Amino acid sequence: QVQLVESGGGLVQAGGSLRLSCAASGRTFSSSAMGWFRQPPGKDRDFVATISWSGGSTAYADSVKGRFTISRDNAKNTVYLQMNSLKPEDTAIYYCAARQASNTRRSESGYDYWGQGTQVTVSS
Repeated sequence: QVQLVESGGGLVQAGGSLRLSCAASGRTFSSSAMGWFRQPPGKDRDFVATISWSGGSTAYADSVKGRFTISRDNAKNTVYLQMNSLKPEDTAIYYCAARQASNTRRSESGYDYWGQGTQVTVSS
């Protein structure tokens, strides 16, 4: 069992930066691939980024590539999403997710545990 708690969301102006954190509890974190997803207002939840258990493999949605960076610290049981050059269209609830597998995955169906989400609002 893995429990996930996101933090770091908030209101930021376009062009600004935020760093989201996801603290995980559970002894399987270090062997779990992790992902970030987001759900804009009135839309479906979409993939943002994923990272393998070791941090050696990552993948990003085209819409965030070059602006967002996913990373993890297994010693702290935490995964991060550094978001730079934020745009109003990045406004969404951001969710952290964990897999019962070590490799990356873009699909929601590949994740077994989810956090409650943190709101990110980017003003123009």
